[in-house]
Amino acid sequence: MFVSRSMVSQVITIDKDASIFEAQEKMAEYKVRHLPIVDEDNRLIGIVTDRDIRSALPYSLIKQKATAQERDKLAQLKVKDIMTTSPKTISPMYTIQDALLMVQKEKVGAFPVVDEDGKLKGILSVRDLLRAFANVMGIGQPGTLLCIEVEEKVGQLKRIVDAITEENISFGSVLVARTWDEGKRAVFPYLFTNNVVRIKKKLVAMGYKLIDPMQWYLEQPPNNR
Repeated sequence: MFVSRSMVSQVITIDKDASIFEAQEKMAEYKVRHLPIVDEDNRLIGIVTDRDIRSALPYSLIKQKATAQERDKLAQLKVKDIMTTSPKTISPMYTIQDALLMVQKEKVGAFPVVDEDGKLKGILSVRDLLRAFANVMGIGQPGTLLCIEVEEKVGQLKRIVDAITEENISFGSVLVARTWDEGKRAVFPYLFTNNVVRIKKKLVAMGYKLIDPMQWYLEQPPNNR
């Protein structure tokens, strides 16, 4: 799935000469945390976040104890004074997997989506990514996630898929991940059923080890996460 299919295309933007109070009010009105700044040709020139605004406000104002003089002084502070120029961006032709890796690398909550000319086409947030992955994995429908530990060798995934389909159970998705044991992999099939007792017994009888998905995550060493 491409970023262009997952991004928000109707982007709320703000002018670079707007005050930080205008930016704060706009974020509250539209319930957003990132406001891209564009020029007259819709080319991205910066971005301002709720964190940027909080960092610019004095403690007294945050606690609603600022004097009128302090407020007047802050009203002169413009978005261009606190925005991040040349922010990290993403192409609409990137996949959501690319976007997820960029979020992990850059440690940001959202990416403006720009075309090859630098024009703003949308914005993609972590929330949008989560929604996209939920759709891809099919977890919007009721079901059960299994975690199956397997030997790292050819044919294991086919055996599992065949065993499940023989029980007339439909898949939402199947993911494969590394485990903390060398030579092992964890297979995560998301099944469109809550009646999994029979298939669990069948997989165990085939020699597979079933692990609670949450326990699998919690037991991993930090350097494998």
